[in-house]
Amino acid sequence: MLNNDIVAGFDDEKDDSLKIRLEKIPEAPRCLMLTLTGYIDTYNSNFFQKRIQKAIESGFVRLIFQCGSLNYVSSTGIGSFTTFLKTVKPQGGDLVLLDIQPKVYEVFQLLGFSQFFNIKDNLPDSIQFFNSDKEEEEKPSLFPKVVACPICYKKLKALKAGRFRCSECKSILAIDEAGQVLLG
Repeated sequence: MLNNDIVAGFDDEKDDSLKIRLEKIPEAPRCLMLTLTGYIDTYNSNFFQKRIQKAIESGFVRLIFQCGSLNYVSSTGIGSFTTFLKTVKPQGGDLVLLDIQPKVYEVFQLLGFSQFFNIKDNLPDSIQFFNSDKEEEEKPSLFPKVVACPICYKKLKALKAGRFRCSECKSILAIDEAGQVLLG
C-alpha cells in the first residue's frame, strides 16, 4: 500500500535526507506506524513536521515512529516530536518511539526529553501500549508530579517515573514510582 493511499497527498513533497513510510496498524484504531529512514535536523524538520501534521489531520492520533533506521536527530527534530505529542494528546492520542538507536536515544536523554516519550523495543509492545490506554486512565496516578531537584531546588514537573536531567543544574535525577527523587 502506498503512502498516498493511507494519507492523501502524503508523498506530494519529498526529501532525500528523510524517508517516511506509512503503515496502518489494524489492531489499534487510529494508529499509524511511520518508519523513518535517514536523519532529522534543522534543515529538514519543517518537511518532517508538515508530513506528520498531514497524517494527524487525516485522523491518525496514535503514532508509532519506527526509528531503527533513523541515524540522527537534532534538538530541532526532538522539538518536532514534542509538537506532535502536544497535538495528539488532546485528541486522545499519544506517540511511541520504537527501536530507537542508542546514539539517538542519548540526544533525547541529554536534552531531558526521554521521560516525555514512550519508548518501546518492539511493535507488539507498542500496540499493547495503545490498547491498554483505557485501563491505565482509570487508575489514579501519582504523575504528573512537581518535584524539587535535591541539588538546586528547582521545581521540575515529572510526567512519569524515570531518569532525567535537571534543567537548571544539569544533575541526573531518578524518580521512582512512589515519586521519590534520587540522584543518578
